[in-house]
Amino acid sequence: TKYIGAIADKITERYHDGGARVVLIAGPSSSGKTTFTKRLAVQLLTNLLKPVMISLDNYFVDRHHTPLDESGDYDYESLFALDLELFNEHLNKLIKGEEVELPYYNFERGEREYRKEVIKLDSTSILLIEGIHGLNPELTRDVDPAMKYRIYVSALTTLAIDDHNWVSTTDNRLLRRIIRDYKYRGTNALETIRRWPSVRRGEEKWIFPYQENADSMFNSSLLFELGVMRDEADKVLRSVPRDVPEYAEAYRLRKFLGYFSPIPSTLIPPNSLLREFLGGSSFHY
Repeated sequence: TKYIGAIADKITERYHDGGARVVLIAGPSSSGKTTFTKRLAVQLLTNLLKPVMISLDNYFVDRHHTPLDESGDYDYESLFALDLELFNEHLNKLIKGEEVELPYYNFERGEREYRKEVIKLDSTSILLIEGIHGLNPELTRDVDPAMKYRIYVSALTTLAIDDHNWVSTTDNRLLRRIIRDYKYRGTNALETIRRWPSVRRGEEKWIFPYQENADSMFNSSLLFELGVMRDEADKVLRSVPRDVPEYAEAYRLRKFLGYFSPIPSTLIPPNSLLREFLGGSSFHY
């Protein structure tokens, strides 16, 4: 919380100097961007700014229009999986002080919806845009660079299993995603594991090359999170059938989780970043 507060102070200082009207929060899949953005918004409120939040996920094109990767899978990590024309139209209207009705992307149906969520900026508003492509200059090419403040959120684990083996950052994010997709996106562990190589290729192409553009970096990993996720993830992973190629990865992850003692999720506060994946958050997603 202190570090998020420090980032909020930097943004506020730049805002009062005439810049930082648009804050871009990016990072790879399941790095905790959404909860970070919501907690940053709280800190900006205490600095007497009015944060207005936009999730790039809601600007996905309908699933049947999503570009395909080299394997023929939907490439959700591609910049062009977003409706860039609609996003830039909305961004320009907001900067001019006009109202826009935000879209909502229904992940289970793979279609855009509208839920009468209308936003408008005023003289003390600051726009928070969260999504994997936030640091890609092409996304906000029409916005003056001086008006942007860019944040990169990652989940860099610092745990070692023994003297020679470190906990993989990628495994940590994959486990977060398996739980979240099962709970909130109507996707089972088999499908999440099957898609993961495509996600990783997309990150290498579309996300990691832009992390050096960030004004601030935030590490969202928590020392205790694998213990908290252990039983929840194991339950979801057990649904992967033995007769599919993805079973080997599911078995490896379950074996890996066995190194950790379970920690009851009831011990985790409602504003914890982990609640984005486990549920029970005090924030609305």
